[in-house]
Amino acid sequence: MAYRISPAWWPVIALTSPILFPMLIRKNSRFKKNIQVSQKVNKERIKKAKPLVLPQLEHFELTVLVEQKTEHGFMGAPGVSYFIKTDLGALLFDVGFGPEMLALAHNARKIGFTMAQADALAISHLHPDHMGGLQAVRKRQVTVPKEIAGPQGRPCFVPADASAEGFQAEVVEGPRMLAAGVASTGPLARSLFFFGLTEEQAIVARIKGKGLVVFTGCGHPTIETILQMARRLSDEPIYAVGGGLHFPITDSPLRQRGIRIQMIVGTGKPPWRRLTDADLSRTIDSLNAVAPQRVFLSAHDTCDHAIDRFKNELTCETDVLRAGATYQL
Repeated sequence: MAYRISPAWWPVIALTSPILFPMLIRKNSRFKKNIQVSQKVNKERIKKAKPLVLPQLEHFELTVLVEQKTEHGFMGAPGVSYFIKTDLGALLFDVGFGPEMLALAHNARKIGFTMAQADALAISHLHPDHMGGLQAVRKRQVTVPKEIAGPQGRPCFVPADASAEGFQAEVVEGPRMLAAGVASTGPLARSLFFFGLTEEQAIVARIKGKGLVVFTGCGHPTIETILQMARRLSDEPIYAVGGGLHFPITDSPLRQRGIRIQMIVGTGKPPWRRLTDADLSRTIDSLNAVAPQRVFLSAHDTCDHAIDRFKNELTCETDVLRAGATYQL
């Protein structure tokens, strides 16, 4: 199995252990407390949620602007950005690493996309691969490349307090309609060892004669929790599930200097524990129990091993999302 941290780093870790280990102990104490907080908060939010009047959409089209996997001629990146068009409008969901990687600007130019085509922007959660890069996280400001900037002042729906350059930021506090006939689950929480208590919203839409479509950014709160909330918002069947599910079991699409970053951060486990095939099996079983007709997998935070297992073991039509591709739901 691949090393999560290259052996070249091991002497550095040993030398810094007098500083590193006490820091990890403190973070682990906070991490454990946040696990209890997130479980309690999510249970209360799901119980409190009321059904939304979701419009019956005749048309739901998703064009992938940023993903790890690509169509020919498009650039890949370990982040996501999805452009959604319905018969009621259009919404951009996430902006990948924004201006810090070339993928979004390059792929948008190739497709002919700018924010002028979208009624609003929604950000799943405030991590660099979704809100526009490391500087965006440091500034707590959603950032899009200037090449796709559109009219000033359009809404940007965020799951926690943040600004949005060129947009009117609106914090989503619970389930609500956003734009284009698409709703938010409202923020759901997850304790992450390095990121702390993380809030993430997923998007939900209702397709006439089919049921609910649910798309995530990373799926940090777990897809099981997200689908519990979706079912509180509507009694329609779950027709399709898509986006990130965060299963970097054997590899990490995001690597830096010998560190397989996603195998260490964002897993919902402390860094000395790995995600396992048993964890993956539980999620596969949960999805099969929900029985969606279609699943659209993101490779931006999930290894090829996990994707192969999803494709082979899910009992529904399963696609891997690719930058440059358009999917009709």
